Parts: sequence; structure tokens; C-alpha cells
Amino acid sequence: MNYSEKEIEALKDLLYRIADDQLIMGHRNSEWTGLGPTLEEDIAFSSMAQDKIGHAHVIYQLLYQLGEIDPDQNAFNRPTGQKGFKNTHLTEQPINDYAFSLMRHFFFDHAELIRFSLLAETSFTPLAQIARKLRGEIKYHVLHANTWIEQLGNATEESIARLQTAINETFPMALGIFEEGLDEETLASANIFKGEAFLKEEWMKEIQLVLVKTKLTLPTDAEAVLGGRKGYHSNDLKPLLEEMTEVFAIDPSAEW
Repeated sequence: MNYSEKEIEALKDLLYRIADDQLIMGHRNSEWTGLGPTLEEDIAFSSMAQDKIGHAHVIYQLLYQLGEIDPDQNAFNRPTGQKGFKNTHLTEQPINDYAFSLMRHFFFDHAELIRFSLLAETSFTPLAQIARKLRGEIKYHVLHANTWIEQLGNATEESIARLQTAINETFPMALGIFEEGLDEETLASANIFKGEAFLKEEWMKEIQLVLVKTKLTLPTDAEAVLGGRKGYHSNDLKPLLEEMTEVFAIDPSAEW
């Protein structure tokens, strides 16, 4: 299928949002290596981190095929710097305690599973092929999150209180996942992506199906934390990028 220049630009914007989320979330998950509350969780978060960075690479590779810079340069040496990243604020926050990271994981991966399930039917065939493969991996991430949310959300008074605090902190930022991109109407009319509003509606249904099994509740007056999709970020992204790129910065032209 041939796409117009306007459609390609809207597609690139969507791909950057996906790839940047995966890269930054992968880096944050990797920070649990050696720090997990149990050995099982240490391994789980490390494994999910590896998956997400791999997902980011695949999407950056697709962007490269659409005329953008190569994946390594895009991830580690983007010319536009910090403002060029389009990840949501949720992904860039420090790992904080386990409850915070678990709840972020729960909100984010439910959204990503629905997103990739929708993209499995996109008219852009290369993306559809990628989405069908990646959603299979993300299903396991969601299963992991659901298992611990249901268990800890019904356990002790302390575990329930900690998770509820984490919900209150992360839910407004999670709503920022669905900040509209460059041209939602163009993506929808070209059958590339149904849009963030549709994704959010489906996401709310899915997370409620899990939370209703627990003693946890969603805030009723939360306002979405926006800006990340437009390149405006919290103060936590800059040090993350500096840490993530410090080895690459030694010799950006090196072949790894």
C-alpha cells in the first residue's frame, strides 16, 4: 500500500512514541537487576528489560527503513537531544520502591498489549508482522503483572496500602500514555492505528477486570500528566539518558 507524505509522518510519530517508551521502560526495568525483592523478581524484571530494549530496536529499525537515522544513533545519539524523545512521563520515573515499579509495569504493559494487538491488524504490513510477534512476548509481561497485583492486592494491610499509594502516584502518569500524537485522524483514515482514545477505552476495561479482584481502587479525579509525546519531560529523563549513553558517548562511531 502506498502512503502519502502526511501519512508517513504520522506513522513515524507513532513509531517514535512506541520505540521511545520501550527503550526508556527497558532501561528503568534493568535497574532492578540485583535489587529485586526476591530472586524470581530480580530475574523477571531483568528479562522484561531485555525484551523491551529488543522491542525498541526492532521499531527503530523500522524507522530506519522509513528514512530515519540508524537504530543505535537514534537511541543513543539523537541529534535533537532530550526534547526529541517522545516517551511518556510514566516510563522515565526512577524505579522507587517495588510497589511503584510493579504498578507502573501493570499499567504500561496492559496498554502495550492492547496497542500491539491493534497494530497486528494495521494496514502497514511491516508493522503488522512485528506487532504479531511482540504481542506474544508482552502477554507474558501482563501475566506477570496481573499475578502479583492480584496476590499483593489481597494480601496484608501493608501490601494493599503500598500498592494503593503506588496507584495514586502512577495512574495520572499512566493516563499520559494516551496523549494524542501528531495526526490521529490520518492514522485512523489510513487504517494504520485506531487512535489513543480507543486504546485508552479498551485499557480501562482491561485493568478494571484485574483490579476488581483486589482491594485496590483507581482515583476518580486523576488528571493526565501530558507533554512527553510532544518532547516535554520531567527532570528525571536527562540523567537517565546521560547514564544510558555514557558508554556509547566514548566513541559514537564504534561498531559494537
